[in-house]
Amino acid sequence: MKKLALAAMIGMISASAFAAQGDILARFRLIDVDPSASWSNSGALPGLSVDAKSSVAPELDFTYMITNNIGAELILGTSRHKITANGADIGKVSVLPPTVTLQYHFAPEATFRPYVGAGLNYTRFYDNGLNAGGSTPLNVKNNSFGPALQAGADIAINKSWFFNVDVKKLWVQTDVTVASNGAKLGTLHVDPWVFGVGIGTKF
Repeated sequence: MKKLALAAMIGMISASAFAAQGDILARFRLIDVDPSASWSNSGALPGLSVDAKSSVAPELDFTYMITNNIGAELILGTSRHKITANGADIGKVSVLPPTVTLQYHFAPEATFRPYVGAGLNYTRFYDNGLNAGGSTPLNVKNNSFGPALQAGADIAINKSWFFNVDVKKLWVQTDVTVASNGAKLGTLHVDPWVFGVGIGTKF
């Protein structure tokens, strides 16, 4: 038991300089963006059953440590998703959701550093290839703002490098209209879970 306690203390001491006030943590993650798609009962197509397929993509983020425990994170990544309506493929659309969260790090001097965060995502929809019935082009509103929640952990490898696991929930939506006349069809809610694993360093 004494040896185990000593090993734990050594591990904490070895990581004590891992991250502190003023440090910037940079992480590179591989993420699985898994939408929880739904359709608002408004416009011309109430009750439509929609789905957005998951997508794997790279993600880059930077955390500035305001204090030893509090950090502000900027999350950057983009993904492309296949959309179906009532089981029929209606095309793909890409999303770019830069997200800012304010984090609380529970154990900034430990080897295992869990954190939670909350913030705001701004989502830009682009490269829209949606069509109804295969021949009627659809437009989506380009901009969306919504809340974001986050939880994860950094696990120190040494004083400069760490392994990261992270999960986020984003609330994202866009109005869908007919391209030819602007008629509103409804609102597509994407609302993805974002699961990530990666590696990071500090500078």
